[in-house]
Amino acid sequence: MKKRVVVPAALLTAALAAGGLLYFMHADALEKVDAEPAPPTAPIVAGAVAQHDVPIYLTGVGTVIAYNTDIVRAQIQGQIISINFTEGQTVHAGDLLAQIDPRPYQALIDQYTGNLERDQAQLKNAQANLTRYTTLGDKGWATPQLVETQQAQVGELQAAIKTDNALIDAAKVQLSYTRLTSPIDGVVGIRQIDVGNIISPSNTNGLVVVTQLHPISLIFTLPETNLPQIQEQQQTTKMPLKVLAYSQDNTMKLDEGDLALVNNEILQTTGSIQLKANFDNKSNKLWPGELVNARLLVDTRHNGLTVPAAVVQQGAKGPYAYVVNPDSTVAIRPIKVAQIADGQALIDSGLKANEQVVVDGQYKLQPGTHVTLLHGKAAQEQAAQDAMQAPIP
Repeated sequence: MKKRVVVPAALLTAALAAGGLLYFMHADALEKVDAEPAPPTAPIVAGAVAQHDVPIYLTGVGTVIAYNTDIVRAQIQGQIISINFTEGQTVHAGDLLAQIDPRPYQALIDQYTGNLERDQAQLKNAQANLTRYTTLGDKGWATPQLVETQQAQVGELQAAIKTDNALIDAAKVQLSYTRLTSPIDGVVGIRQIDVGNIISPSNTNGLVVVTQLHPISLIFTLPETNLPQIQEQQQTTKMPLKVLAYSQDNTMKLDEGDLALVNNEILQTTGSIQLKANFDNKSNKLWPGELVNARLLVDTRHNGLTVPAAVVQQGAKGPYAYVVNPDSTVAIRPIKVAQIADGQALIDSGLKANEQVVVDGQYKLQPGTHVTLLHGKAAQEQAAQDAMQAPIP
């Protein structure tokens, strides 16, 4: 006969209680795991690394100068009787700008012309007498001295006629100087003298300044270390290098021209080389004396990598960029920048084509930060917000 095992009621109750405690402890642990918050994310604006042909520029600062500048001065003295231009007017070579009273110089021409006619009449008479005296001399009826005296008189009158003609020509030149004309095509500036005033060669300011604007020139400087690269490119292309002129803030392209000259000496005081470029300036965006930024095209990088300029950040060890990883975290990537132009940075190393990089929102990032990519209007709003909240460097 088998013995029945009797489990005390207290022991059974204790076992059940222990099992229930373990169950609730395990359930509570699961709830805590489920309730653990996700890592915070930072909203950013991202862009892809682009690959395309990129022009390489050398940039410098220059001053626009007129291709030609002429001060219209008087070569004779006289009274201004008319002004024939409006300040700021476009004029052409030969256009009448002002008229000096021509009457005194016309009177001289009339006087010299009268003298010429008188001497011509006297010469005609002297030549007739010479013919007669020569005939008489051949027959022995006139002395050789008389014939020689008459020949001298004819020669004297011939010389007087040459002098008269020279005086008339000189007076005509003086008369032509009464017309003050433009020597070049250009734009006239501020008038320096009024009608009724006396003008003379001693007036240093002259009548007006005429400035040629088409074409126009730009003189700019680059570091002397750029000279070998420029010379090499000139020898390679055998054509004038292109030069782009931009406004001082680099927001507006003013014109495009050709490099005309690399100056024949280096400025020792600044260690720079002067260059001169010429522009057609058809739209008149370049003006004499204007300070502009010059970009000299020296090469083209084929399949170059570019990112928006805002991607490039500066750190203690140099430039870097935030790269978006496939798991939506960011990492810092040291980069090497070749140039920044027109809002685009050309990358020498550190990035690959089509990689995602952070364009806006870098100031709130750390390596490993989870990010959320914004697009469209949200990206624009975030960029504006970042611009206001970003710390001042």
